[in-house]
This record gives sequence, structure tokens and C-alpha cells, in this order.
Amino acid sequence: MAKPSSSSSSSGRTNLASCAVATAFIFFLIITALTVYLTVFRPKDPEIFVTNVKIPSFSVVNSSVSFTFAQLSAVRNPNRAAFSHYNNKIQLFYYGNRIGFIFIPAGEIESGGTKRMSVNFNVDSLPLTVSAADFQRFGSGLTVADNRIGSTVEIESKLEMAGRVRVLGLFTHRIAAKSNCRIAISTSDGSIIAVRC
Repeated sequence: MAKPSSSSSSSGRTNLASCAVATAFIFFLIITALTVYLTVFRPKDPEIFVTNVKIPSFSVVNSSVSFTFAQLSAVRNPNRAAFSHYNNKIQLFYYGNRIGFIFIPAGEIESGGTKRMSVNFNVDSLPLTVSAADFQRFGSGLTVADNRIGSTVEIESKLEMAGRVRVLGLFTHRIAAKSNCRIAISTSDGSIIAVRC
């Protein structure tokens, strides 16, 4: 029976070492790719900023309030891929009751880009039933702009943005963000006296 030659045993060791090096290299590539994905390309939710809130017109007649509400918002895409958003909406509430909404058409925000949105709501003849004392009792947590005393009305705007990003052109991820703003309006002159977003 012939003994295995030393050349074949050294060839086997060389093949085993090559496999070990190749395995270590592939493992290193996988770890590097995961690290880059989790630190650079990981999908992030859009950032919503409400930059301006106004009440251009306001009136109280026979214990009913009518007003125009204007809001300027900005949505920033912090991802390294375009953010494709669906048909989203901005809603306006008066003490928990929805009094209006506007659809935001589907679109796209480029990587690192910002989209600005301006909306106006015309609201007619809502019952005026809540006083400043009630407003404080509700614990709204709004930032008070000044110390004017009198009755107030509270409205709330809600902006929802949902969509998807495609990371590295391969992986699709759903992302979403919401913004709520609560606004207290003085019934004496229609000025905004408290805002919290």
C-alpha cells in the first residue's frame, strides 16, 4: 500500500487555508455591508416642521365663530434615497371634531430635500362654548404667548406623511411621520395666544 506523498498533503493544507481566507473575507464583506447599511443607508422617517400658523380672518356672531386658518409646513427627507409619499392629508379639528381636511397629492422628495406645503381652511359657524377657564382645565399644555384674559377657542391641525424609500435601489421600506399642532385663539380679536406643535 502506497503512502500518500508529502506534496498531496501540503496541497490539501493550501486548499484548506485558501478556503479559510475566502470565508473570512466574505464574512468581513458582510459585516462591512451591514455596518454601512445601518449607519448610512438605514431608512429614517421624514421630518415635519410647522413653520407658520396664522388666522387671517376671525369673527364671532351670535355665539358662533367663523375663521380662516392658514398653516405653512415643511417636510424634509433625511434619507440618501428619494422619498415617494402617498396621498396624505392635513386635517383640522375643533375640540376633537374634524371640521376640514385637505389631501396632499402623491409626490417625491429628493434625498436630503425639503418640500413646503401651504394650506388654508375656511371654517364657518362653529358654536362658541369654551372659555379660557375651561381651556386651562383641559390641561392642553400649550405654550402661552401672552396673558390676555377672555374666552378662547382651541383648534388642532394634524399632518400625516407616509410613503416609501428604496435603499440602494433594492430594498423598499415604508416610512411615516405625523405632526400635531394645537392652537388657542382669543375670541376678542382672533389673535393666536398659544401654540404647541
